[in-house]
Amino acid sequence: MATVVFYEKPGCINNRRQKELLVAAGHQVIAKNLLSEAWHADRLRAFFGSLPVRNWFNYSAPAIKIGQIRPEKLDEQRALALMVDNPLLIRRPLLQVGEDLRVGFDPQLVDEWIGLTERTGADLESCPKTLAQASCGHG
Repeated sequence: MATVVFYEKPGCINNRRQKELLVAAGHQVIAKNLLSEAWHADRLRAFFGSLPVRNWFNYSAPAIKIGQIRPEKLDEQRALALMVDNPLLIRRPLLQVGEDLRVGFDPQLVDEWIGLTERTGADLESCPKTLAQASCGHG
């Protein structure tokens, strides 16, 4: 099984569920705080591979929800600068297995990549909280 470095927002319900699926599949998970990591544009960029810029973002982040930031209007350089300044904007989780870096947690893609013993049809990326329930700090 794999050792997965898992960059998360501590306290995020979906990140907890994602880690549980990885552990149930026999993977070792090393959780790191995405928000306190010292990100640099080049390092962060490597996680996104060939995904379009709009798919790099956490659409539950307050700045996106209120329309202050519109990912579909950003180029790569500006998107990375915003994320380095405000890690809440980064789509979660960021995953590292060896030299392979990925973003997001689509159970089917994770299963194809490193294997899961249990798949769920649940959305494990969107924040289950609403703005009215801001206790998770959203984003």
